[in-house]
Amino acid sequence: MSHTPSKNFNTPPTKKAANPRFVALKMCLNVIEHGRSLSQILPEGLAQFSDRRERAFTQNLVLGTLRWQFRLEAIRGLLLKTPLKIKDEDVNQLILLGLYQILYMDTPEHAAVSETVAITQSLKKPWAKALLNGVLRNFLRDKDALCAAADLKPAHLYSHPQWLVKQLRTAYPEHWQAVLDANNQPAPLTLRVNVRQQSRDEFLANLHAQGIDAHAHPIAPEGVTLGQSQDITQLPSFDMGGFSVQDPAAQLAANILQPLANQRILDACAAPGGKTTHLLEWSNNQSRVFALEKEPERLERLAENLHRLDLHADYQAGDAATPSTWWDGELFDKILLDAPCSATGIIRRHPDIKWHRTPEDIDALVSLQADILHALWPLLKPGGQLLYATCSILPAENTLQMQHFLAQEPSATEGDVLQSFNAHNPKEACEWGLKTQPGQQILPGEHGMDGFFYCLLHKSMGA
Repeated sequence: MSHTPSKNFNTPPTKKAANPRFVALKMCLNVIEHGRSLSQILPEGLAQFSDRRERAFTQNLVLGTLRWQFRLEAIRGLLLKTPLKIKDEDVNQLILLGLYQILYMDTPEHAAVSETVAITQSLKKPWAKALLNGVLRNFLRDKDALCAAADLKPAHLYSHPQWLVKQLRTAYPEHWQAVLDANNQPAPLTLRVNVRQQSRDEFLANLHAQGIDAHAHPIAPEGVTLGQSQDITQLPSFDMGGFSVQDPAAQLAANILQPLANQRILDACAAPGGKTTHLLEWSNNQSRVFALEKEPERLERLAENLHRLDLHADYQAGDAATPSTWWDGELFDKILLDAPCSATGIIRRHPDIKWHRTPEDIDALVSLQADILHALWPLLKPGGQLLYATCSILPAENTLQMQHFLAQEPSATEGDVLQSFNAHNPKEACEWGLKTQPGQQILPGEHGMDGFFYCLLHKSMGA
């Protein structure tokens, strides 16, 4: 006689596993429809998965679909006889997710179609199933011709907004295509070795002993680039503060400014503290760094980084454009101004920037940068240095910004960025970036670096 076991009411109901494609769709919609940043929504979405492969698949799907959004939209436009209504943006975006899998992922085509079509059940739009199935299968039948037709416009071929393509083409007539191409490549993971604890060679030896592929960065003296992404918390010396994650282009700031013991240094717009901690490591924790950050909630991350690396800095929430609200009256020997900017140099890490940034944003940022520059300059000692930095590749925020400031401020003169960078190790002097007038511009992809701009300003002794 068969026996049916009684139900155990003390056992909680099994939680339905998250579907990677559905989670990816929701994250993309948060960016496209609701204007949220990828850095906000990606951790929330990936936290739904315990399986490493599902997390990796979902992240690839989200980053890739946003990275190629403009090209995928152009292809979708050729496939749809009638554009979908605004209220059906979820179906619109689901089409792009399907197209991305077919074009860029190693997912078998039949699985890319069937699994993506299956998501329509969760949207509660029965009509979308046949539409999505038809659109994706039509694409498979005529893929090459559809891609060729969409790619006639550079904005589609390189998947960037038209206004940005136009500006980069004007600014870098010999490099604009390489810049756009680099923006679409995933960025490598680069670490900055804490040389207070270990040399770069020692750190590399420890990585290699554990079978981790890594190499010394050719430009950043403390930089180590990993062959593939890793869980950094599992790398040797993480807990003891042996390294930090930082793009090599951003690592150059401390080497240019060269903080010395007892020098009072302002790190304006400092959070999350990558450059703050590097300034302190470079001076063996002997410089007097004051870190300023406008957003109070971001100071917590800065404090955590200081603690993990066993470094000390004074820090405070405050607006760099209004020193009267935070400055104590003591002049600074050096100022690092990592100015608020368009972040057009880090699109490869944050593809949602393509979607969020507008030409009007650039005008507002240029005005803000000028306000901060003019507000901080009086806080610099005569004979002092101010290093202006952005992760932008737009001349309006960089070279043109510096030209305007130098024309308006007679006590300011341009310093030689490369000469200052190489001063501490002239035997191994290296060159990087494009010389601009004034400043030094790194374009995305150069030696694996983000796009970055530096300009070193000297204040005359009689100022």
